[in-house]
Amino acid sequence: MKNEKTVKIVVSILSVVVLLVVVILNRKLITPPTNIPSIIYTLPLVNALLNSTSFVLLLISLWAIKNKKVELHKKINLTAFVLSALFLVSYVVAHFFLPETVFGDVNHNGSLENEELAVVQSIRPIYLFILISHIVLAAITFPLVLLSFYYGLDKKFAEHKKLVRWAYPLWLYVCLTGPVVYVFLKPYYGF
Repeated sequence: MKNEKTVKIVVSILSVVVLLVVVILNRKLITPPTNIPSIIYTLPLVNALLNSTSFVLLLISLWAIKNKKVELHKKINLTAFVLSALFLVSYVVAHFFLPETVFGDVNHNGSLENEELAVVQSIRPIYLFILISHIVLAAITFPLVLLSFYYGLDKKFAEHKKLVRWAYPLWLYVCLTGPVVYVFLKPYYGF
């Protein structure tokens, strides 16, 4: 039980630290270098592919556990976890280097002018709903997924199952909406 308390404290601290790093780098509180390595421009696509792959793996994982293929379920989830961890690193790096992309900003000046807004105003609320729910639920999902893995790997299956009822659909939603946000933003990348 003491080990579980320690894990919960570590997960809480890690969750806060990751959230702070994302906010600090996304808000450009640390100035990025002016020379951006060309590979950085591929990261939004890489992130969408990592999220999409995790989404598919999570669906397969559900099928595996429903069919009592526990080892396959475990391997697939670990793979999805690694891909999501790679996504997180790639996301942080991309948001550190790349300028913010504004949905509808055709001229890439960082603001949405009246003419640009007129073109996207009917779909912008949908985009904003997906983006905001994606961001908020990603922050909530992170500690839930970590704890779910802890319970599963520690063979605390009752706790694992109870937590996964919440963590799994949230993780699935976040993995799906990440690529959707990418598709929305792709026409407006200024690079």
